[in-house]
Amino acid sequence: MTLEILTPDKKVFEGEAKSVTLPGTLGFFEILNNHAPIISTLNDGKLTVKGATEEVFFIKGGVVEALNNKVTVLAEGITHK
Repeated sequence: MTLEILTPDKKVFEGEAKSVTLPGTLGFFEILNNHAPIISTLNDGKLTVKGATEEVFFIKGGVVEALNNKVTVLAEGITHK
């Protein structure tokens, strides 16, 4: 699946991912390849991207949309571990 992580200032990540784990408002959840369409709000917390390597980001809230094997994360703020 294609993953894009954006903030109001810049594009932080764009590439292929096998899975992404996100800090949802009701707890962490994971989006995998061919996930059902979803839109969800996000809390502050750790976002983990698993692809060829594993990357960890810390986000300050936001929203995520998964549709047609494309996942878009819109974060209010982000730092890369």
